[in-house]
Amino acid sequence: MILVDTDILIWILRGRDDIRAKMETFIGDFEERLFISPIQISEIFAGLKQKERTDTSLFLDSIPCIAIDARTGELAGEYLNRYGKSHGVTLADALIAACAKLHDLRLWTLNRKHYPMIARDDFMD
Repeated sequence: MILVDTDILIWILRGRDDIRAKMETFIGDFEERLFISPIQISEIFAGLKQKERTDTSLFLDSIPCIAIDARTGELAGEYLNRYGKSHGVTLADALIAACAKLHDLRLWTLNRKHYPMIARDDFMD
C-alpha cells in the first residue's frame, strides 16, 4: 500500500505520462492500493485554478483519503522537533510522513530529501 505525495499528484494532473503510467502499473500489475491524506488535498487546492477544480476533484476523489488523528499529530510534532531545523522539514511533510508510518504505507515521492525520517526501503521508486 502506497501513500502518494503531492508532487506525484501534481505531475499526474499536469499530464506527465511517465508518472501516470507508473501509477497505472502500481494499480494494475502490482494491485497496489494508493492513498492520499488531507494534506495532499490542501496543498493541491492551494495552487488550483478555478478551471482545474472539477477535473482535480474527480481525480482526487478516486483515491482513498486516510484520516489524520491525534497520534498522527503527535508523531508529526516529533518529526518537526527532530528534523525541522536541521533538514527544513515542513509541517505538511511531517504530517505526510507520520501518516505513512502509522498506516504502514510506503511513500511515493520525487522529493525524498523532504523525508529524512522515512527509511530508504519505505519509499516507492
